Amino acid sequence: MNASDADQSSQRQALLAAVCAAPKAELHVHIEGTLEPELAFELARRNGVALRWASSEQLRAAYAFGDLQSFLDLYYAGCDVLRTTQDFDDLAWAYFQRAATDGVVRAEVFFDPQSHTARGVGFEVFMPGLVRAAARAEAELGLSVAYILSVLRHLSEDAGMATLQAARPWREHFIGLGLDSSERGNPPAKFTRLYALARAQGLRRVAHAGEEGPAAYVRDALDLLGAERIDHGVRADDDQALVQRLARDGVALTVCPLSNVKLCVVPDMAAHNLPSLLHAGVKVMVNSDDPAYFGGYVNANYTAVLQAVPGLSTADAYRLLRNSLQASFASAEQIATWTVQLDAHWRARGLDAAKA
Repeated sequence: MNASDADQSSQRQALLAAVCAAPKAELHVHIEGTLEPELAFELARRNGVALRWASSEQLRAAYAFGDLQSFLDLYYAGCDVLRTTQDFDDLAWAYFQRAATDGVVRAEVFFDPQSHTARGVGFEVFMPGLVRAAARAEAELGLSVAYILSVLRHLSEDAGMATLQAARPWREHFIGLGLDSSERGNPPAKFTRLYALARAQGLRRVAHAGEEGPAAYVRDALDLLGAERIDHGVRADDDQALVQRLARDGVALTVCPLSNVKLCVVPDMAAHNLPSLLHAGVKVMVNSDDPAYFGGYVNANYTAVLQAVPGLSTADAYRLLRNSLQASFASAEQIATWTVQLDAHWRARGLDAAKA
């Protein structure tokens, strides 16, 4: 390595350190997807649940997915250890601690009620645990937390409607409605009544679209569901008119790079289209999705992208961080405060935020 290469490497490491320490929002993370193998085994022992793996190491080794469905099969199996209010408290608190360590100041977290109610674990069990952990995170970690109720798209719209109705007593504890699970064969058009109901109830609306599904699903999520933010959305790149629309209208895409590689949405990180979407003016940002299964929390995702794509500049890194804050559903005052903190952090590291 010559002196020039060494200098570039040093600058890149300094940028990575700055990004990891920067205030940021995480807008696409599933609380059930933060269940680390060690905690899964602890909860299994606590609840007398027999797992088909002999150790947490064997379970982690099983995290080899060929596609979204093979991941979902394991994901839903893992939920079976979550039985009590304390289990959900422990699960969420573990995530919030990791998030705070990664510089997250705002976490908008999905929870999947149908993954639990189908097992006889009702809202009266999991919601108090999630609420308790969020209150603790805000009090002890200074973390702003909001939950988004997500329905499973492989189930019927009527099942989603029933879930949203069952959640009414807990309405003050979640801010929005999301849509996840298998895209194939489950288009946004399947859930138009559900999203109309969510809008009538004053819920914010997001939807997974354009992960394995086509770019048309992104458009339909916007037009048919009234989605305010798109989760994943990387297939939008297949339709340049749609990309231009996303950029023009400021529609945010909550991109999850390590997830996309792990689920073979892209062949490798260097081939990820996050940079092209960013450079096209789309409001993209970095998130972890299901970090226990995909090998990294939010800073690991930032690091993986910035290491794999040297063309992402200091200004690009800043823009990703700023996008995460500004695409959140927090108040304008909170967003302004965090953006000021980000700018101060960037300047303190000798980095130029103005170029972004």
